[in-house]
Amino acid sequence: MTPILGTLAGMTHLGLPEGIRACLFDLDGVLTDTAAVHRAAWREVFDDVLAARGQPPFTDQDYLQYVDGKRRADGVRDFLASRGITPPEGSPEDPPEADTVAGIGNRKNVLLLERLDREGVTVLPGTTAYLTAVREAGLRTAVVTSSANGAQVIRAAGFEDLVEERVDGLVAEREGLPGKPAPDTFLAAARLLGTEPAAAAVFEDALAGVAAGRAGGFGFVVGVNSGDQADGLRDNGADVVVDDLSGLLDAS
Repeated sequence: MTPILGTLAGMTHLGLPEGIRACLFDLDGVLTDTAAVHRAAWREVFDDVLAARGQPPFTDQDYLQYVDGKRRADGVRDFLASRGITPPEGSPEDPPEADTVAGIGNRKNVLLLERLDREGVTVLPGTTAYLTAVREAGLRTAVVTSSANGAQVIRAAGFEDLVEERVDGLVAEREGLPGKPAPDTFLAAARLLGTEPAAAAVFEDALAGVAAGRAGGFGFVVGVNSGDQADGLRDNGADVVVDDLSGLLDAS
């Protein structure tokens, strides 16, 4: 599979520039296809909120524009604001039925975990081969995800031994890190790996995530076109766009 955008001429066998020493991977839509499960859970939650206010349903474009790659509360807040809806913030302990930003986010998480239990986690094509090649080449690895369920998904996907560090929604909340498109979670992962941003590559499928990689001054930003938005990934700063990680190995 060849890259959709950009050129990998002169790159290493991993499809990365010489000098890259660490790889920082988003999870949903890059390593696993749980983005589809997230999207379905968001749709179920938001459609109820919208129907109660006489508004049309949540769309795939809404997901890509307002929710994808963001922390849960940010996704709730940003999407509902786009429809002119501003629920109270609430608190993280709000029950799932609460009509607050926190409650709506907690409701989505309950539905997500139910779907993961029913449907499991599917690893995207090329993921295991690419992670294995990266580790065999001596590069460091981390997962950077806005999901609070990163540990469970990585474990269920079966590549826990190929990921050295994890910065997820729980870590971001504990350390007060702003979510994507701010670069702070990626920068935190680079620090954990002892790597300067210029020597790290970011792998993202979300527009907000690609923008975070570019804003953080990382050495290379790979856009993964799992949401059919190649132009948007390029416009937000991707150096190259591939359909999945195998495209980097095939094009090297």
